[in-house]
Amino acid sequence: MAVAAAKPLPKEMQVYSKLGVKPVINGMGTVTVLGGSLMPAEVLQAMDEAARTFIFIPDLQRKAGAHIAELLGIPGAMVTGGAASAITVATVACLCRGDQKKLQQLPDISGMAHEVIQQKAHHSGYEHQITLTGAKVIEVETAAELESAIGPKTAMMFFLNKHEPDGRIKRAEWLRIAKKNNIPTFNDAAADVPPKERLWEIVKEGFDLVAFSGGKAMLGPQSAGLLLGRKDLIDASFPAMSPNGGIGRGMKVAKEEIVGMVAALERFLKADHAAEARLLDKRVAEMIQGVGAVKGVKTSKYVPVIANELPHFLMEWDESLVGLTTQQIVEKLQKNDPPIHVLPEGPGRMVVSVWMMTGEQHRVVAKRLAQILRG
Repeated sequence: MAVAAAKPLPKEMQVYSKLGVKPVINGMGTVTVLGGSLMPAEVLQAMDEAARTFIFIPDLQRKAGAHIAELLGIPGAMVTGGAASAITVATVACLCRGDQKKLQQLPDISGMAHEVIQQKAHHSGYEHQITLTGAKVIEVETAAELESAIGPKTAMMFFLNKHEPDGRIKRAEWLRIAKKNNIPTFNDAAADVPPKERLWEIVKEGFDLVAFSGGKAMLGPQSAGLLLGRKDLIDASFPAMSPNGGIGRGMKVAKEEIVGMVAALERFLKADHAAEARLLDKRVAEMIQGVGAVKGVKTSKYVPVIANELPHFLMEWDESLVGLTTQQIVEKLQKNDPPIHVLPEGPGRMVVSVWMMTGEQHRVVAKRLAQILRG
């Protein structure tokens, strides 16, 4: 885990206000729509240094990947244009296996295995990152259906890490069937650190390729990610993205972002995650104290399963008793100055992530929530 470390922008830095855009209080966590995370000084310094000279991008990509693989004790790694980019280049690697002729013909998949199997319960909303290559997604629900779906056209098996509890085929069985049929497995674990051990444990348990977001817990550049796993498939992934042509040309990772991602990972591996967890617990406890006294409102600490596995503030209430719906509270928070963004989770239920808050922002949110609830 890594808590937002950067300080708010000084008032004299008007990069947003001159554009008429208001900074917000982030009560949603490391979400893309709010900019992911705040990069700490080590990352910003590395990116600033990287911006001051030219290098040969393919050389930097491969050597940065080798350094990351060594840090994590795994066979291969590369910096991608976020976790979504990692899905695409992993799919290309499994379709083409390094064959440049096949790579250049995509999204025409003539003459190549092009089916990607996933569980219906693992539908992620990111299937377009697979199908833009020309691949076809095949959905299954049971192990018998999976066995039946595997054939000469099967190129990859996709697993969404955070949805394992929802699927009928658990990871051990998924991997067993994949290995038996010699099908590469991809695991989308985008938001699934902390704990930091997941960066290597998912690879070591047998998944051939694993993707993580770089701009979430690791506090790296928002447009960077990691693809980790089998070296031959990592090697086949490099040609699938910029600066090379073809299907992945738009998936560009700048030299500053590659270096920034390395610096962010190095920091993340050394960080005192236990101390950071205590800080988040303290923030949540203060919010519980500040909001919990409101009649008809129940407050507690909430820790999501797998993804974003950190202390959150949970608020539940009887909408008829309090006289406010979840949507009404969300709207009032967003009309605040500064606007406050939280996680609505249905009628009378709201989650606030304190992870990416800075300074006293959690107290500001608690005070505003209490004011709204008291009417």
